[in-house]
Amino acid sequence: MATGFSLFDASRIKEYGYGRLPNVITSIEFERLTHASGPTSGKVLLKNGQQPQAVAVIHCVGSRDQNYNEYCSRVCCMYSLKTSHLVHEKTDAKVYEFYIDMRAFGKGYEEFYKRLLREDVTFVRGRVAEITDVPQSDSERGKLVVVAEDTLLGIVRRIPVDMAILSVALEPAKDSTEIAHTFKISRSKDGFFLEKHPKLAPVSTASDGLFIAGSCQAPKDIPDSVAQGAAAAANVLSLIDRKEVELEPSMAFVNEESCSGCRICVGLCAYNAISFDEATNRATIAAALCKGCGVCVAACPSGAIEQQNFTNRQLNAEIEAICA
Repeated sequence: MATGFSLFDASRIKEYGYGRLPNVITSIEFERLTHASGPTSGKVLLKNGQQPQAVAVIHCVGSRDQNYNEYCSRVCCMYSLKTSHLVHEKTDAKVYEFYIDMRAFGKGYEEFYKRLLREDVTFVRGRVAEITDVPQSDSERGKLVVVAEDTLLGIVRRIPVDMAILSVALEPAKDSTEIAHTFKISRSKDGFFLEKHPKLAPVSTASDGLFIAGSCQAPKDIPDSVAQGAAAAANVLSLIDRKEVELEPSMAFVNEESCSGCRICVGLCAYNAISFDEATNRATIAAALCKGCGVCVAACPSGAIEQQNFTNRQLNAEIEAICA
């Protein structure tokens, strides 16, 4: 499973004016702008065709926010730094970076951050409250005004710029809910696919033979996505090379004589391991799919389903031994 991610819709944050103010763009739109085959042949230009004199890059748009996504999107800090570098490289504009915390965690990332400091990028630590085109002085007239609290200085700053670039969050793919239901994959509270174990089985899922790779599990940058993709491929090859499948020792089974054919268990099985045989009017369990979760055992009204190593007879014998 490598469904990728979706980008946060910046128009949801009305205060930033995306879609309403002409020179407020998202990071992916800026990438398109700087590409050689883009609408401006790689030049950084405003809507009126002029070069910007001041540019604001705003971090964590839709990330680390209780109103939208509480998690960190992980890649925003570094691609925001790259955005500032490209602006500095292609224009003479003054660049402002508005950030909450600078998270340069990877190999060479901190060095790149220090390089931006040498390029005279101005870093303002604080969340942006709004972007407005309503001036309060002559210097703000005809400009976009970024209003933000500078937590290092302890003041609210109003900085006039010509262009604002929103570093939008990474979100689960739009069809991740449907895919999770189709393949019976669990999801975290953030909507990303859930791994079997964060350390011991980071690419495996609760369903055998289904592995996850990349930012469908959580926001990731390219090196981590490549590494996880290679790990998922190695897990698939190990299954093929094994030539045999290990079954759960506590899988469920049906006592056909007791089964009433009510089909309650069929709808409850999260792994599609239970089917209904129309010929015999009985439920059957595919041993290779059963994970021994015990939901069907507890739900069966006629007591026809039991688990290997946990049958009623065995449990009663254990209770009698304890009480003896």
